[in-house]
Amino acid sequence: MRRGFLVARSIARAGRQRLASRQADQRAGTQSPQLFHTPMTDIATRVYNHNWKIDPIVRSVLDTDFYKLLMAQTIFRRHRDVAVTFGILNRTSSVKLSSLIDEGELKEQLDHIRTLSLSRGESTWLRGNMFYGKRQMFAPDFIAWLEAFRYPPYHLERRGDQYELTFEGPWIETTMWEIPALAVLMELHSRAVTKGLGKFELQVLYARAMTRVWEKIGRLKLLPGVRIADFGTRRRHGFLWQDWCVQAMIEGLGPAFLGTSNCLIAMRREVEAIGTNAHELPMVYCALAGNDRELAEAPYKVLADWQQDYDGNLRVMLPDTYGSSDFLERAPDWVTHWTGVRIDSGDPIEGGEMAIDWWRRRGQDPREKLIIFSDGLDVDAIERIHAHFHGRVRIGYGWGTLLTNDFRGFGPDGRLDPFSIVCKVVSANGRPAVKLSDNPLKAMGPAAEVARYRRVFHVGEQMSLPVAV
Repeated sequence: MRRGFLVARSIARAGRQRLASRQADQRAGTQSPQLFHTPMTDIATRVYNHNWKIDPIVRSVLDTDFYKLLMAQTIFRRHRDVAVTFGILNRTSSVKLSSLIDEGELKEQLDHIRTLSLSRGESTWLRGNMFYGKRQMFAPDFIAWLEAFRYPPYHLERRGDQYELTFEGPWIETTMWEIPALAVLMELHSRAVTKGLGKFELQVLYARAMTRVWEKIGRLKLLPGVRIADFGTRRRHGFLWQDWCVQAMIEGLGPAFLGTSNCLIAMRREVEAIGTNAHELPMVYCALAGNDRELAEAPYKVLADWQQDYDGNLRVMLPDTYGSSDFLERAPDWVTHWTGVRIDSGDPIEGGEMAIDWWRRRGQDPREKLIIFSDGLDVDAIERIHAHFHGRVRIGYGWGTLLTNDFRGFGPDGRLDPFSIVCKVVSANGRPAVKLSDNPLKAMGPAAEVARYRRVFHVGEQMSLPVAV
């Protein structure tokens, strides 16, 4: 336990030293004021003195994942008026959210989100910052829309031990709820479990969690050529904790740290905003298909639209929405020229080998391609994947929940352990949305539609893997 305090203290000391250095640079005129960073937050004290009006869970429209903004721009250009419903699904039914989280507090947080708007500084950052090597990634008309955007109404009610939380309306508006809604539920869960802990108990809790993260980072930095990003916004322990984790990765990994998916933290910490696209796009495109032929072609229509909007490292496909094997086999030749793939379900070694074999058969050199692994990763899995693929293909890792919410074994009766909760498309223009995945335990949608999609996309027997987060 003392080791935890020493790690926390050494990191805080390093933060103070960097702060003093930056202050000296500013006094000497060698660093511009906008590069000035605030001291590291004492998370335990903030939690102990917690008042949600001081520490709202979601504090900015930019407190979301970068891929939501990229997808929102594509939606804005092509499908802004499609009516899409999103809904929360808690896959871990043993976590009884309606018993843990006060409904009034949940409404307060959701209502607070509806008051948010893009600030002038945030708008300037989106307009002028360089993303993936490109300036003006976001078009002026989309930025103008985002400046005027306010979160639409939500529907909340108790259903037994869980909450039913849904968002209905134009796709361009409801899509924006996914990340903040999940962040609110996760942080309210963390607050409910830690409520009543004393100041010293909290100091010990966070010192142990900091030690765990720092030791993981120490293992990761030993991997040759490792490149890793924070993907942990949706199921984080809390905003302050995610911010701390990003600072720890900046300090511990240096150039091996690619950046964070969280736009607000990327802006504040001056690191890359990272992200491409998600299952949401093919789920809606397929729901809108008029027949089986259109359904089979819809995932490639997503890619055709995407490559009109983005290039380079943003051309990373997500093949598993309706089964990776069939997706790759039927893919048009132009898809082989995309930069890479993201493996987000199924066995990661099998998925990576499938992609490499596909590239080779299509006349591409896998060593010039990129595979991003992002399915429930932790250090053990990253080490295993890296040992298998290093030198054969370019590799990146999106490290999510087990970076920003690994309090396993630290809370009473395991109640601080992370759990699996998602916010997914339920329907589009009144038609049910479906996701199959390379792991059947992640499949979503009405049974009859799931069966239809499995037939259209030639999905055979699949191996079920535990869905921990």
